[in-house]
Amino acid sequence: MKILVAGAGPAGLYLAYLVKRRHPEWDVRVVEQNPAGSTFGFGVVFSDRALEFLRADDPETFERVTPAMESWTNLIVVHRGTPVVIDGIGFAAIGRLRFLQLLQRQLGSVGVLPEYEKTIAAKEELEGYDLVVAADGVNSFVRRSQADAFGTSIRLLKNRFAWYGTAKPFATLTQTFVENADGTFNAHHYRHSAAMSTFVVECDPATWERAGFAALDEAATLGYCERVFDQALEGHRLVSNKSIWRNFPNLRNARWSAGNIVLLGDAQRTAHFSIGSGTRLAMEDAIALVNALSQHRKNIPEALAAFEAARRPAVDKLVAAADASGDWYERFPEHMGLAPREFAWSYIQRSGRIDPEKLRAIAPRFVAG
Repeated sequence: MKILVAGAGPAGLYLAYLVKRRHPEWDVRVVEQNPAGSTFGFGVVFSDRALEFLRADDPETFERVTPAMESWTNLIVVHRGTPVVIDGIGFAAIGRLRFLQLLQRQLGSVGVLPEYEKTIAAKEELEGYDLVVAADGVNSFVRRSQADAFGTSIRLLKNRFAWYGTAKPFATLTQTFVENADGTFNAHHYRHSAAMSTFVVECDPATWERAGFAALDEAATLGYCERVFDQALEGHRLVSNKSIWRNFPNLRNARWSAGNIVLLGDAQRTAHFSIGSGTRLAMEDAIALVNALSQHRKNIPEALAAFEAARRPAVDKLVAAADASGDWYERFPEHMGLAPREFAWSYIQRSGRIDPEKLRAIAPRFVAG
């Protein structure tokens, strides 16, 4: 089988590795438009047991990745300057570039080297393959080349966010909510290495307008955000990496495949960053797709249909939770009228996945007050 994988993010790299590991006789080509050492954003966060699915099926990747991760067992919500600790809500994180480098090594171990700085710009470049995997992100060229076939829809959320880093190593995943004369702000921040943290700044549309961000350049915007979160940063500076303001795109596809083309990762759907499951979803997509291809190797349309049938229920469930979480953030200025502890209760139940009874079992100190 001859396979083209468009995109060398977590979805594309991991799929190519799994395919070549299981079927060394198959021809796998991976192309990526960006240079090998470039990445946008800073850290990748997982729930504390998010990589457990690798332990049995892929212990090599599990053992390669998990020692490089930072982990913690509590979550902190800061509101009105008051930190509220929610015990038992564990996470792990790793720098995005470090994570990609580890996956690149795994792929190299099975003899596949991605072609970097290679842009696919014409539909004709997708021809001549038994299978084309669109793992090229939200703005996937491969998906757009067959725009009507997938039933793609995109809904932009209203809040603006910018992805920064900082040299302050935060102890846990922390959500800091603050207010100034211009309005309300939130920062999602967590360490992804011993010396570096991710720091995502978010604000509602009215605050963004009043703060005048539309007229500020990158340096002025960074300085403004540093002043807003001076207490959280404790004198540390923010670091930019093309840290422009964005609206989160909720992308959905009615169909995941068309002919011999299949969507994977963010090209298939997005999950709001507030639940930290996008990379996990992409890797689980890769596992499910390789299983379907192995079971139906002589019939690609049948394999792709089996992949979607097996995977869509789990994806839909998690995406629904991500949508609920994203909608809570769209209204976070309203929630900030609550006292700190009540605010934390609202926050931790935002996705609909944790009810009071479940929370009592996993966070007894928080529930006990």
